Amino acid sequence: MAQTRKTARQKLAANHGLPKVVRIPPRMRRQYGNGKMVVPSPRLVDSVIRKVEKGKLITPRMIRDWLARDFRADFCCPMTTGIFLRLSAEAAEEDSASGKTRITPWWRVVKDDGTLMEKFPNAPDEQEIRLQAEGFVIEKVKGKRRVRDFQRFLHEN
Repeated sequence: MAQTRKTARQKLAANHGLPKVVRIPPRMRRQYGNGKMVVPSPRLVDSVIRKVEKGKLITPRMIRDWLARDFRADFCCPMTTGIFLRLSAEAAEEDSASGKTRITPWWRVVKDDGTLMEKFPNAPDEQEIRLQAEGFVIEKVKGKRRVRDFQRFLHEN
């Protein structure tokens, strides 16, 4: 019997025992030291993005710092956070395609240097269109697209 592929929305809803706080794994201690790491759930990452209002931006590093602070951990797992950022964007696009108008504003997540995210749906073109619709100016820097003066628009939590 053939299995049907899960939608991004279904994947986002699965928690797999997350979030959880764990000791920093040995292979990561060289970079992050000893201490605790939070491994977020997909919905947790999605909920942070949903808090970013129109006219504001957030970076993956800011999301990780926010979650680490909330869980009193030393840092937040960058790999799972990145995977769940992409999953959140894909679920939002599925919602949009099904007619929903209140979707997670994934386009407000830019890289730490203000450049657009290549791993988002139809990226970076769709992200640029949506950011421009909110009044952001996109410039080309060294062949990449970046939000002009992005630091001025960073979300505060």
